[in-house]
Amino acid sequence: VQLQACGGGLVQAGASLRLSCAASTLTFSSYIMGWLRQAPGKEREFVAAINWSGGNTYYADSVKGRFTISRDNAKNTVYLQMNSLEPEDTAVYYCAANVGSSVANRNAYDYWGQGTLVTVSS
Repeated sequence: VQLQACGGGLVQAGASLRLSCAASTLTFSSYIMGWLRQAPGKEREFVAAINWSGGNTYYADSVKGRFTISRDNAKNTVYLQMNSLEPEDTAVYYCAANVGSSVANRNAYDYWGQGTLVTVSS
């Protein structure tokens, strides 16, 4: 599985961004897809995840109500819509694929994209 994330950039606080992650696999719909992020000097942390059908979504408390994860299995793509961005959201965002069921554990993800940098200025 290869994952290609894009959509990061430099924005001001309060702005929105949408990240996309395209997967090169015909079994995309078999995976839980997640977004995780790593800020400078911090450990990688869970942000959001979505189950295979898109019927169940999971969010870190810090982004709940501001971020929305979605997926299009026909396009092998997962998205992260980020609204009301805050300087604390500054990080490299990674998409990842998980064949198990532990969505919030970064060690449970089997495949990772290369990351896309999101910088939010105050």
